[in-house]
Amino acid sequence: MKNLQLKSVSAVLLTTLALAASAQEQKGVTPAEQNYQAGTSPLTTVPMVQSTNPKAPPMTQTEFDAARKIYFERCAGCHGVLRKGATGKPLTPDLTVAKGTDYLKVFIAYGSPAGMPNWQTSGELTEAQVDLMARYIQHDAPQPPEWGLADMKGTWKVMVAPADRPRKKMNSFNISNIFSTTLRDTGEVALIDGDSKQIISIIKTGYAVHISRVSASGRYLFVIGRDGRVNMIDLWMETPTNVAEIRIGLEARSVETSKFKGYEDKLAIAGAYWPPQYVIMDGPTLEPLKIVSTRGTTVDTQEYHPEPRVASIVASLHKPEFIVNVKETGKSLMVDYSNMKSLKVTEVGVARYLHDGGWDSTKRYFMVAANQSNKIGVIDSKTDTVAAVVDVGKIPHPGRGANFKHPKFGPVWATGHLGDETVSLIGTDPVKHKQHAFKVVQTLKGQGGGSLFLKSHPKSKHLYVDTTLNPDAALSQSIAVYDINDLDKGYKVLPIGEWAGLPDDGGGKRVVQPEYNKAGDEVWFSVWSAKDKASAIVVVDDKTLKLKSVIKDPRLITPTGKFNVNNTQHDVY
Repeated sequence: MKNLQLKSVSAVLLTTLALAASAQEQKGVTPAEQNYQAGTSPLTTVPMVQSTNPKAPPMTQTEFDAARKIYFERCAGCHGVLRKGATGKPLTPDLTVAKGTDYLKVFIAYGSPAGMPNWQTSGELTEAQVDLMARYIQHDAPQPPEWGLADMKGTWKVMVAPADRPRKKMNSFNISNIFSTTLRDTGEVALIDGDSKQIISIIKTGYAVHISRVSASGRYLFVIGRDGRVNMIDLWMETPTNVAEIRIGLEARSVETSKFKGYEDKLAIAGAYWPPQYVIMDGPTLEPLKIVSTRGTTVDTQEYHPEPRVASIVASLHKPEFIVNVKETGKSLMVDYSNMKSLKVTEVGVARYLHDGGWDSTKRYFMVAANQSNKIGVIDSKTDTVAAVVDVGKIPHPGRGANFKHPKFGPVWATGHLGDETVSLIGTDPVKHKQHAFKVVQTLKGQGGGSLFLKSHPKSKHLYVDTTLNPDAALSQSIAVYDINDLDKGYKVLPIGEWAGLPDDGGGKRVVQPEYNKAGDEVWFSVWSAKDKASAIVVVDDKTLKLKSVIKDPRLITPTGKFNVNNTQHDVY
């Protein structure tokens, strides 16, 4: 009788959730959002100890290990490493055991209108794997190891000591126009000469470099992989290459260097997803000097969170400070590095979950996306306060954003969104355009949701917006371009994927991240395909919006982010 009742309940749930899953998009949960949140974690391969919950259904060690791998490949980005909840709901045993295996299987298989992907009906997981995951999340979450000073020093290498490095530039490259290009799936960056369009060198780095940053002097390039490995590249060397490296955590996204006058190139900082912490290092060598945990309470409910991930980090030009933005707590930390023995941190509450962002045109206000709150926080780096919190579209994802002068509203900063097709323009001049400052002054309609990056340039009249994660191939392989002097006429579409002239080999060919050259007269786009498929970089003439060049090379495997040295050094976007 009990089994019959259970089957009846399951049947009802299956029917209900099947309908819900089919209506998922209409409820506002887009495939773009799902693709973005469900990315794999470097913690997939990190050994962890099983802690068995006696109330949970039994699992063998082999089953537990298989389920743990799936979890970090598919689920950790939303639900958190410890399953305490992040952008997704908590999945701790105190909640899951009461639901039971059959109930959980239905949700995993069919998804929900709240954002849970339909893992089985989409073909991503088999019925057996769904059963495995339903049992796994009833057990205690295995915790990855911490990563402290001894661990860091065990990975720290100085390949070329500062005293042995060149005292002048030893190559003929125009290093200010070099593009540091992430080769995502090979654990490398390609340094590409922006003048000749030739690859200067391919440099081994951490896996899936998330960002490249340039020292205040413009000499050193810092990159960080998702696996927490930081590489320091000396652009003055005859062939630019690694001179130091360190692993600051097991999963990470951000790196930056000191920029305030008198502290140029002296310090570096990197932030980790796991363990939740940031690390301040010696700038010339990457020796770790100070580790600071970000564990603490959330900005809204004041609840303790065990794994607040460090997102974007920028260096202030107004004070000897780093601005460290923390996802889960929704706080920006103003880290005063002037006295490393007595570190002073000013906590600024913004909104959850802080992610990426960029400076306004004056470099005073840092505009940071609180993507799950659908807001942009405006951080005043002079006063260490929140100047405003601005409501924008669904799941803002600006990258660094884009600055330009609006013909009606004056200086504005722009963000696109993962969850809708709009571009929000926010006024950024509280002096000459006070009535428009830190408000959305105009909303542009774009091609569709799934935008990761947009970009402009002080010498350009255009705003470029990608739609990398849109499920429609025609949109993900093209770029929308706006005339900033006539925004009301809408956008022009550039068929970047088509211009790449790549073979029809079954690759995705998603177009990602516009990046200008130093002069501001070219825009580079990555045409990003699968690891075993051909990719390319397409160069567009900014004045004519015509194809200028296509960079093809078998070494350009999964190119994604591109960071022009000059524009990155000076935060030009």
